[in-house]
Parts: sequence; C-alpha cells; structure tokens
Amino acid sequence: MGRGCNTSRLPRVYNTLICQCKRGFIFKFSRLEVVAVGNDRPDIASLAPRIALCMQRDQHRLRSRLRALQERHSGSPAAPEAVALLAAEIDRSAQVRARRLVALPKPVFPDDLPVVQRRREIADLIATHQVIVLCGETGSGKTTQLPKICLELGRGAGGMIGHTQPRRIAARAVAMRIAEEVGTPLGHAVGYKVRFSDHTRPETCVKLMTDGILLAETQTDRFLDAYDTIIIDEAHERSLNIDFLLGYLKQILPRRLGLKLIITSATIDPQRFSRHFGDAPVIEVSGRTFPVEVRYRPLRSDDPEVEDIEMLQGILDAVDELSQEPAGGDVLIFLSGEREIRETAEALRKHHPPGVEVLPLYARLSATDQMRVFQPHGKRRIVLATNVAETSLTVPGIRFVIDPGYARLSRYSPRTKVQRLPIERISRASADQRKGRCGRVGPGICIRLYSQADFEGRPPFTDPEILRTNLASVILQMKAYRLGAVQDFPFVEPPDYRAVRDGYSTLHELGAIDERNELTDLGYALARLPVDPRIGRMVLAARDEGCMEEVLIIASALSVQDPRERPMDKQQAADEAHKQFRDENSDFMSYLKLWDFFHAQAEHLSGSKMRKMCQANFISYIRMREWHDVHQQLREIVGEMGLLHAGEGAGK
Repeated sequence: MGRGCNTSRLPRVYNTLICQCKRGFIFKFSRLEVVAVGNDRPDIASLAPRIALCMQRDQHRLRSRLRALQERHSGSPAAPEAVALLAAEIDRSAQVRARRLVALPKPVFPDDLPVVQRRREIADLIATHQVIVLCGETGSGKTTQLPKICLELGRGAGGMIGHTQPRRIAARAVAMRIAEEVGTPLGHAVGYKVRFSDHTRPETCVKLMTDGILLAETQTDRFLDAYDTIIIDEAHERSLNIDFLLGYLKQILPRRLGLKLIITSATIDPQRFSRHFGDAPVIEVSGRTFPVEVRYRPLRSDDPEVEDIEMLQGILDAVDELSQEPAGGDVLIFLSGEREIRETAEALRKHHPPGVEVLPLYARLSATDQMRVFQPHGKRRIVLATNVAETSLTVPGIRFVIDPGYARLSRYSPRTKVQRLPIERISRASADQRKGRCGRVGPGICIRLYSQADFEGRPPFTDPEILRTNLASVILQMKAYRLGAVQDFPFVEPPDYRAVRDGYSTLHELGAIDERNELTDLGYALARLPVDPRIGRMVLAARDEGCMEEVLIIASALSVQDPRERPMDKQQAADEAHKQFRDENSDFMSYLKLWDFFHAQAEHLSGSKMRKMCQANFISYIRMREWHDVHQQLREIVGEMGLLHAGEGAGK
C-alpha cells in the first residue's frame, strides 16, 4: 500500500492511523492484521512522529532514548546502527498497537438501553473532550455499554480501557457480562483484576478492577501509561479510594493529554465532579424503569398502646404481603451485614414455602455462590443483599424490594477518637437507589420498614467517606501511596484544616511519622492495617508483647458502641448488673470479662434466651453481635498479615 493508495473503504480508525504516518513509516493491511514496515534507511528526524503510534506504555521510554541519542550526537549525524536499533524497537511497539487495533472486539449494542439510544452523542463527547461526566439512573446500561462505546471508537488499542468498580463482586460480575456481550472468553479481550486474583492477559483491552487496585498501580505506573481510557464507575459512592483517584487523575491529566477519563454517577450531584475537572461536560441519561409503588410499613409506632415489631418479624410480614401479589417476580431484601443476612435466611427458610429459593449476596461470599443470583432459575427467589446491590450490581428479575432503611458505614468518632462501623439510617438518595432496583422488568413494589416522615427527615445524600474518616488514616494512606500532603491534594471536597492538624498530631503521637512528617518504619506497618491507626498501633504492640488474643477483643470493643446499657430510669439496677464485669485495675479488663461472660452464655442458650439474658443484664444484644463481627474481621486481617502466633488462629 503506497502513499497515494485509496483508503476510503477502510474503517475510520484505520484511516486515522494512516493519516498519522510520516515519511518512511507505512502501514500495510494484510488480511486481518496490520504490519508496520520500517524504512530501509531510517533517519533520526523520522523517529519522533512514529513514537506517537506506539503503545502508550512504551512512548515515554522511547522518547527518552531518542532524546539521549539526539543529545549524544548534537551537531553530527547519529550512528546509523543506533538509529536503526531504536527504529526497530519503535516498529515492534507500533506493530503491537496495530495488531491490537485490528483485534478489538466488534461490539453489538442492545437497542432498548437508554445509554445505547444516545451512544452517538456520548461517543462524540468522548472523542472531543478529555473528561466527561455521565449521569445515569439505575438501569440505564452505563456500566456495561460505556466500555463497548470506547471500543467502537478504537480505544483500548494503545493501552487498556481501565474500568473501576467499588467492590470485587461488581468487578467480576461486570467483566463476565461485558465479555459475554462482545463474544470473547473472560480473561482474554475482557478481563478483571481484584485482590489476589488477576484474570488479564497482554492482549486484554478492557480491564475491570476495584478502585483500590488502580490506586495501587499508581505506585509502579505513575502516569497510568497502561491505559488509554479510564472509567471511574459509581463515583457518587465517594469512597476514600474514589476521592484519591479523582484527585490523582486531576494532577496527571495535563501530562497525559491522550488519556480519556469518563466518570459515571447516579443522579447524585454530578455537577460537583464537573467543576472538579474544569467544568467537564455532563450528559444525563434516564433509566429504563417502570412505575414503583412505595409502601411504608414502620416497625415502631408513636402510639404507646401499639407494640413495636422486631426487624426480622417485619421482614417476614413484608414477604408475606408481597407473596399475595398476583404479579410474579423475585424479592430483593437489603440488610446491613453478613450476620443479619444469615439470620434472616434461616428465618425465611423456616417460614416460607419450599418452592422459594433464598440466596445471600455479599462481598465475602465465594465467587461461585455470588454468581448464583445471576443464573437462570424457575423458582421464585428471595435475594438477601448488603448495599452492594444498591448501585454496584444489578440483580436480574427483581420486582419487589424490602428496605429496612439501614446500612453499615465507617464513621470516625471525634469524642472517642476511634473509627467505628456503626449501623446507620441510609440517606434519601440511597433509599431511592434501592427503590429503583425493583422497576427494571415491570411495575414494582418497594416496602420500606419505616415511616414516610422518617424518610423525609433523613439527609439527602450520604456523607463522603473523607468527611467521616479519621484524617490520621487518610494521611497515613496518602503517604503510603505517595500522593503528597493532604492539605495540597486536590480533593473533590477538601477536609477541614483542623481535622488535618489533628490527624498529623495523632500520627506523631503514635510514632508513625517523624519530625519531617515522613513515614517511619512503624508508620509503614500501620499503613498495611486497614483499621484506625490507634487500634493498629495496639495490634502491632500486641504482636511484640505476645497478647494478641486479648488485644483483638479490646480493639474490636473500642470500634463499636459500648454494649453496656444504662437507662435513665434504671441506672442503679444497671450498675448492679454490671458489677460482675468491673475490674479495679483496668477498664480494658472489663471488656474481657464481658466478652467471656457473653460467649459462655452463648454456648448453652438459644437466640431468644440470649436476648432475654442480655436484657436482664442491661447488655445490648445487637451491639454484642456487632462487637463479635468486628472481632472476626480484625482477626482475619491480622491473620492475613501473618501477625497471629501459633495457637492463636482458632479464636474464641
């Protein structure tokens, strides 16, 4: 194919590559592949424009070599052998890119998705802007169709299309769905990478991953040269990792002009993201939804004559109510954690007819069990899920939702100076996201186990994690990731300077940073522990002192609200009941006594008798179970880090 050949019949992306070719560098199209052919006598002046056609990951290195060659031979011709060697390496990288371009999957789009109906408009925005914000309601198809639109534009050839998800289960499920839609085996053209599991290949062009994985990759790939496009999905969740990535990308985009950034969000304040990236264009896409009827079934009544209903009983009553509906369909129940899911599943299996299948869905389930909710089925299903099903995943076939109105959120307590994981009321935005999950396949019904007045009194949005996190943890993570000083970092919502000052003070107190505010060896060890730095310091000291079992109990107790109750009208009785846990030498020893007492009783009492025992001793049964859950999570983290001594692995 010569310079004057007719390229009008070739696809637009191929024409673009040909138009970019300079003297001595021509692309020859042969069957299904593109082969880069170098000039027999390359000259140094022809090399610079040819580098732009190489893989993105190679361009910086090749330009550095070219500059070194030019400086070494300034004022005199470069050695032909050196020029030829560099030209050959440029040609090899360009061949890889050209082959990847031809091998890109040819996506087919389902016409019924709102995102697909506006795909030309979205594609034009991606082509003409470095950053766009796509605001899409539940069911719009943004998560699965955006990577395919990028493939259609020829993205994914010079580098991968990186697509982040807040959770591992979502990264894996979305990768499977996209691979199925483009007709390639999972792990080839479309792959995913999560903690301890990498299902990608050198030829992968769409890579799903958690936002934490992409953040970790900035340590070895400072300008993210492995990617030519990055999609930050579910940005409205505003986790610390998402905020870190948005700030980091804002810093590198001026130096990566070829990098495209697409931010997707539910209909929750998308203009904030636009302003963060210099008024990037926002495109709003409606969801594919049917009408949803909302029914309020509060568990608590203002009437003192009406007895309050337990959460579990309220869920069973709601399931009974929905079973009377003539329209078929599956039920999705949102719960705050694994323990609540297990207890509710057990109650439903005892309560409901055998023709109903009860399936759990949470992050720590095995991949096989997680995928069961996406498989075809004949029975009616009841899916019990954490808020992973709120926005990150779309569970198919859902016609009904039961929303108790709670979720477990990480929150820093300035009073106790400890990061906790309390169960809190969800925001109105989260409640609406949950409601939207039952309007996908037909008219739906959402039963809220709280009153309409309660709903209207909730905050409009969930606080970003940066505003409910101990800044000591944030500073520690930023230093570990080498993101710079927290006060200089371009956060979407910067934290208060007083909180920053307190964070530095805490890290100095713990010995995690030195007088120059640099991480110490202890600080690097603390950064590996995903817990509050104060608790992490206790755990590291316990390793050295040989008392890990006791410290894990105390550390987890400090992460939850005190389970000992002291009602205003029964203070004396509560104090008398709590005497058995008191220790004259240490309040911490009181936690150990309470822990031993509770677990000794649990060995021979049933669930209902345990609740009565706790009530008689002025102990919150719910907080005790929460304490137990946090202890188990902390133990697993410590075990993964190899900090448990022999004989301590079983736990109490």
